[in-house]
Amino acid sequence: MAAPSLHWLTADDPFPPVDQAWGAASGAPGLVGAGGDLDAPRLRAAYTQGIFPWFSLGQPVLWWSPDPRMVLKVADFRLHRSFKKTLRRFAQTPGCEIRFDTVFDTVIRKCAQAPREGQNGTWIVPAMVEAYAALHRKGLAHSVETWVDGTLVAGLYCVAIGRAVFGESMFSERSDGSKIALSALVAFCKHHQITQIDCQQNTAHLASMGAAPVSRAAFVAGMAQATQGSAPPWQFSPAYWKPLLSTD
Repeated sequence: MAAPSLHWLTADDPFPPVDQAWGAASGAPGLVGAGGDLDAPRLRAAYTQGIFPWFSLGQPVLWWSPDPRMVLKVADFRLHRSFKKTLRRFAQTPGCEIRFDTVFDTVIRKCAQAPREGQNGTWIVPAMVEAYAALHRKGLAHSVETWVDGTLVAGLYCVAIGRAVFGESMFSERSDGSKIALSALVAFCKHHQITQIDCQQNTAHLASMGAAPVSRAAFVAGMAQATQGSAPPWQFSPAYWKPLLSTD
């Protein structure tokens, strides 16, 4: 079966409705369109409509909105017993700390360099690094950083618009470092009554921590409402660990 025609975007074109994204039979399910640019207004418009860019070197910008969508409900976050001990030890050890937004550019570049299971390259191409760094400077992208004795050992970056949080990528140079960063993001969201984190793609690792697929329609409706909320201050306090570590 031939793939449907692809919607090509010029600089000023709006995105087509996400329910017009390619379906499972196309070979590229969730593909909304191609082209356009990666400037901050375009990225903000994309995320508020449940769309994100994902492409490789040599490809045009490709825009996606998969159905279903992988989402981590904050209330469903799973801390396995052994990792909870690791996290508690981290939270109680001098020199171990979580920082937000102190070295965003370093975090995204390390995410771009991190090996991915089943992938030969990275989708965090130089154009994406530049685009999200610009988004960070506008206060719409953030890094969650795991530090040990003054050394950055792991982290993740995310997009945040209003009270909507969209996880992007993570890296780790120490065992469980990226899990600690994700746990800190969950603790931050729990403290600020942010109910979910978009994970975009379905992976076994995310599923093991409580993420689950939701329909695109439900996801888009929830994100449209959340993006209209007031953004919390992107700062981390060690006090945020307590509710997470006190759960059974």
